[in-house]
This record gives sequence, C-alpha cells and structure tokens, in this order.
Amino acid sequence: MAQHTVKLDQEKISCSICLDLLKDPVTIHCGHSYCMNCIKSHWDEEDLRQIYSCPQCRQTFTPRPVLMKNTMLADLVEDLKKTGLQAAPADHCYAGPEDVACDFCTGRKLKAVKSCLQCLVSYCEQHLQPHYESPAFEKHKLVNPSKKLQENICSHHDEVMKMFCRTDKTCICYLCSVDEHKGHDTVSAAAERNEKQRELKASQQKVQQRIQDREKDVKMLQQEMENINNSADKAVRDSEKIFNELIHLIEKRSSDVKQQIRSRHKTEVSRVKELQEKLQQEITDLKRKDTELKQLSDTKDHIHFLHSYPSLSQLSESTDSSSIKHRPLQYFDSVTMAVSELRDKIQDIFNEEWTRISLRMRSVDVLLPQAEPKTRDEFLQYSRQVTLDPNTAHVQLLLTEGNRKATVMRDEQLYPHHLNRFTRLQQVLSRESLTGRCYWEVKKPQYGAIVAVAFKNISRTGGESRLGTNEKSWALECDGEKYKLIHNKVNTSIAGPKSTRVGVYLDHSAGILSFYGVSDTMTLLHRVQTTFTQPLYAGLSVHGFDCSVELCELK
Repeated sequence: MAQHTVKLDQEKISCSICLDLLKDPVTIHCGHSYCMNCIKSHWDEEDLRQIYSCPQCRQTFTPRPVLMKNTMLADLVEDLKKTGLQAAPADHCYAGPEDVACDFCTGRKLKAVKSCLQCLVSYCEQHLQPHYESPAFEKHKLVNPSKKLQENICSHHDEVMKMFCRTDKTCICYLCSVDEHKGHDTVSAAAERNEKQRELKASQQKVQQRIQDREKDVKMLQQEMENINNSADKAVRDSEKIFNELIHLIEKRSSDVKQQIRSRHKTEVSRVKELQEKLQQEITDLKRKDTELKQLSDTKDHIHFLHSYPSLSQLSESTDSSSIKHRPLQYFDSVTMAVSELRDKIQDIFNEEWTRISLRMRSVDVLLPQAEPKTRDEFLQYSRQVTLDPNTAHVQLLLTEGNRKATVMRDEQLYPHHLNRFTRLQQVLSRESLTGRCYWEVKKPQYGAIVAVAFKNISRTGGESRLGTNEKSWALECDGEKYKLIHNKVNTSIAGPKSTRVGVYLDHSAGILSFYGVSDTMTLLHRVQTTFTQPLYAGLSVHGFDCSVELCELK
C-alpha cells in the first residue's frame, strides 16, 4: 500500500508535457505545475496570437505570465530522487484489451512478458523473476505471452496435455493414453513437434522458394512493363512522324494540284479573253462594213456603185469559232473526278492497312492467353453478328434474311461484276473481318455444307478457290453426323453429335480456331492451333439447287 502511495505522489509531481519528473518546476496562475523549459516552449508557440494557455485546463492568460521557480516542488522532487524509488510504470507498460495481462498483478495489471506451460500462468517482468532465480522452476517451459494457455489442459481429465495421438491426430494427456486412446499410436508432444517441425521446414523452404520465384516474376514483369512503356512511346513517336510525313505529302500534292489548276485556269482565261477580243474586233469591223454596204446599196450613182463594189464586197477571213461551239461544259470536273478516285483508293488502302495495324496491336500480349469458354453462355459473350458480302457471292447464290442466308438457285442472279466474286464454286465470304475473340453460329442444312474461315486474299477463280483446299482457309465440311476438317488439301475425319447448329470460336491473337456442335451442350468437334497472319472472314458453301445455309442471329 505504501508503494502505491509513492507512485501516486510521483504522478502528482510529474510534468504533463514531458511525462517525466518535474525539472525546475514552476506553477502558473491556474495552479498547474510544469518544467520551466516545457511551459516556455509551449508558450513560445503561442507568441503569434499573444494569448497563452494552460496545456491541462486551457485557461488563457494575457500578457504572458512571468515564471518563478516553485522551490517547494523542487525540494520534493529532489527528496523523491534520493529515496532511490523508481517512477511508476508508464501507461504503455500496463495491459490493454488486446494484451496478455500478468495473472499475479493486483489492481491495474501489467503486461505479461512470458507464459509458463507448466504453471499455465502468465507473468510480468517482476513476477517472472522466481522462474529465473529458483531451481524449482528450472525445467518450466517459458513461451511468449499467450491467452490460450487453457488449450493445453485436457477437458476430460483436467491434466496438462503432453502427448499426441497420431491415430486421431489430436493432443492428449497421459490419462487419455491409457483410457480412450489406449492402443493408439501415441508419442510425446515434443516428438511430434520435432516431426512436424521438419515438415514445416520443408514447407517453409517451398514457400521461400515460391516467394523467390514470384519476386523474380514480379521483377520480370516490371522490366516487361518498362519495355512496353518504352516500346509504346517509341511507336507513338514513330507513327506520329510517319503520319506527319503522309500529311505533308498530301498537303504538297494538294498544293501542286491547286497550283496546276490555277496555272491552267490563267492560261485558259487568257486564251478565251484573246479570242473574245478578236471576235469583238471582228464584230466592229463587220458592223462598219454593213453600214458601208447599205450606203452603197442606196446610192443612185451607177458609176460610183460599180467602182466601189469590188472592194466593199470582199470580206476578211473570219475567226475560227468551231472549238467554242463544241467545247464540253465540265472544264475542270475531270480533275475533281481524278482526285476523288485517288481519295477512294487511299481510303481503301487505309481501311485494309488499318485492319492489319489493329491486328498487330492486338497481338501484343505479355500475359498468358485467356482460357477458352466452356458453356454456350460464356461463348455468347463473344458473339458477333456476321453478314454475307454480296460482292463475294457466286452468281447462283441468292442472299436473303438480311444477307445472312445463302440459297443455291438454278438461275444466275443479276450481280454486278466484281473482282472479289467467286466465279467457279457456290460459296461466299462475310462482309465483316474477324479479329480478336469472336463467336458465331451456322444453321446446318439438311444436306452437306461447308463452314469455314479464310483470308481476304484467297483465290476467287479455279479449283484452288475451294474453301479448305489451300493454305489461306480452314473449312469444316458437315454432312449429317459426319464432319471433315479440311486445310491445305489435308482432310481430317471427325465423328460428331447430331446437332442443328455449328458454333465457331476464334481467338485470333492466340491462333485458336474451334468448331463446336451446338445442342443442349457444346461438343468440341475440332480445334486448330496455328498463327493467323491476316484478319479472317467467315465463309459458307452449299451444294444442290434450293439448298440453303444460314448464319444464325445471336441475341
């Protein structure tokens, strides 16, 4: 009890700013005491406001109070120091809600520094001393403070569990080993710990190795990210430079065309003006001669008439005006047409090359490719509405249903001539180019048909244009429940389920082309793994008059 009183006195003579015993104590007007240097520093920070406050009660003073040493407190502090007693433990030494408290402390408990597995008690530094000093506690096992010491007590026999049953994989006490665990494979807890420790060490080594591997992967990805950033920045700079060069070239050609048009315009206008002046002069001369002829015609003097007629009757050579009468009215429209044709050609080139550029950008893939979908709902996430291109359709194919259905007709359709049209085989390609990840479905006809993909530059004439018989196309020939994959004249027979639809899944950048039989489930018919160097186009082929094949509308 005396010790508690001393601690209480020490708290009273401690500075609330530095939390230590008072040094050169001063008492301010509100009655609270501080170290002289502590309160001075506190008030120095308040000099700007010229209002000084007590750190504890917040009472304010103006002007700044004059500080005088409190001799009585100073003497009390010196006496306390001479007693040799230590100050009370700081707040951080006491046990909080999350800490393990000393089981021997009374009143406000201190933090435990160790727990004893034999005593099943936790001790603070002071109460732990007997375990270090007395031989009676020499064999006691001390561990870091634990709130779970009661877990070491057997709930059946209220004994410390020092054994392990390997049969039931549980900790037991000695009485358990001769009772319900009799005849089981039992060892001491220490022996089992040693065994598990070796396993733990092996697991730890694996974890550490995996950490090293993952850290190495992270470094590689970091380097990869830097390389990607550098490459992207360089590509932006280079592409901007190239496009600027193209823009400069187009601007120069535009300027040349303007200059040539203006030059030709000036020449033509000058020629027209010159011709206009000649004609105007000729009109003036003819009007004068017309007047003279009229006067001659009206004269009564026969002799004068006969003398003058020969000279007046002769006309000067007329200006040739035939070119004016037959000159077309378009003038420079032909130049506009030529520039327009150039624009169309450049647009076609840009569209085609832009697809190739987009394809190259999609092929930049640092990480592993994504897994192929499993269910139809997952495939439908990548569905593409594909339509057929009339400019590629054979003349005996009639396209209907919004250019999604192709039917073989006996009569040729009135299609205009086009270089992309298939001329020998009854087949057609899609209007849309296919890159990235996409999925579409084809409704199978009653008789045979071909579901395919092809590059745009596949031949359109001759036998080499047949889908699948060249290196530029991959075709699945469907005939009832029999299928055949054809590529570059190599046939692979496939047995498949009875289904009304064929699903086609394309992962262009990963080089994956998969054909599925679609019914209640998705059945893989064949998967192609290759490298696609160009955008692909969906292809269809059907044989037999009035037979049809149709791209399904996916919703």
